[in-house]
Amino acid sequence: MAKLPILMYHNVTLNKSDAKGLTIFKDTMESHFNYLKEKGYSTFHFKDLGEPSFVLPKKSVIITFDDVYKSQWVIAYPLLQKYGLKASFFVPFKYVNGKDDWSTGKQEIMDISQLKSFDESVIELGLHSYAHKAYPLLNTNELELDFEKSLNFIEENSLNVSNVLAYPYGKFPRKGNQNKEFNAILRQNNIKYALRIGNRINSFPFKNNFEIQRLDIKAEDGLTKFKRKLKWGSKLF
Repeated sequence: MAKLPILMYHNVTLNKSDAKGLTIFKDTMESHFNYLKEKGYSTFHFKDLGEPSFVLPKKSVIITFDDVYKSQWVIAYPLLQKYGLKASFFVPFKYVNGKDDWSTGKQEIMDISQLKSFDESVIELGLHSYAHKAYPLLNTNELELDFEKSLNFIEENSLNVSNVLAYPYGKFPRKGNQNKEFNAILRQNNIKYALRIGNRINSFPFKNNFEIQRLDIKAEDGLTKFKRKLKWGSKLF
């Protein structure tokens, strides 16, 4: 089976002193993108994977960004364009045109005009829940309401959003009836792909479309460590 690493980025900064954890320095991220371009990696959107004629090239990767921070619009998007790379941006709809109140409460989130400004050949939008709450903490009614609010937001604002979901905090109900009920809710809402963290490299076609793993890319991941993660995953690093 083919291998498909999926990279997960979050916030981006122009100030090296602010780079820590999930906030990556612009130059560090650019070194990652330059490496992918130089080594001939192909990038895809999740909607590409379902095309009848789709064949995964040997060197393939999916780039994802969670939370649609404005820094992604200002910094990451132009770099993706510069290096000819595609990416998927996952939106927590409640916080559009606000701040990351589930976290620091200080970082600005994109507004509707920015979400609509993307070249769709470069950026694919996906779901990141409505309220950025950990799904295992929600009961069935709360889960259904979160999806309902997300889909209403998409429709009311005429956003083009693919049927792919990144779990907030990478968390989802894992066991027994709770997992079965959760997967049923995903299918009812036409979710085709759903992403956890996991820090391993996927086989493609995916073994489970609702437990696709991503590699957590952080500020401390210089180019050498990035290359290792891209090849082997994150479990050893």
